Amino acid sequence: MKKLLVIFMLIFMGGAASAQAYIGKGDQKIQVGLSAWGYGTGVTGTYDYGLNRLISVGAGLNAYFGNYKDNDDDNRVFIFGRLNFHLRDALQLPEKLDIYPGVDVGVVGKDFGLGAHIGARYFFTDKIGVFAEVGNIGSLGVSLNL
Repeated sequence: MKKLLVIFMLIFMGGAASAQAYIGKGDQKIQVGLSAWGYGTGVTGTYDYGLNRLISVGAGLNAYFGNYKDNDDDNRVFIFGRLNFHLRDALQLPEKLDIYPGVDVGVVGKDFGLGAHIGARYFFTDKIGVFAEVGNIGSLGVSLNL
């Protein structure tokens, strides 16, 4: 997965836009994509709001096509809050790239859900970019600046 992420980012590094992956306080992102593993395979949507240059909070929803748990229909949705720590400044990354570890806490049907991830966003225009998150729940897709 690391190789795929590196190749994906290198492809878009040729874009000549002045987009910023994360600006800090007041920054807002919406991400839409595919959940590749975790509680099942499906679609994901998240919203993040920047509190400062290091921390953002948000919420998300994953809806699964298939299920990992005895085909129980109650466990096909993961609703969660999330907390991310943005390392762009600390790692002196280009403005278009942000790497962020984070946690997701919520409910999967009637069960408690907990996830940890490390993610990367790369913006190739002011509004549109790509993201990938790997951890016990993994996803990739499109990231939008609001």
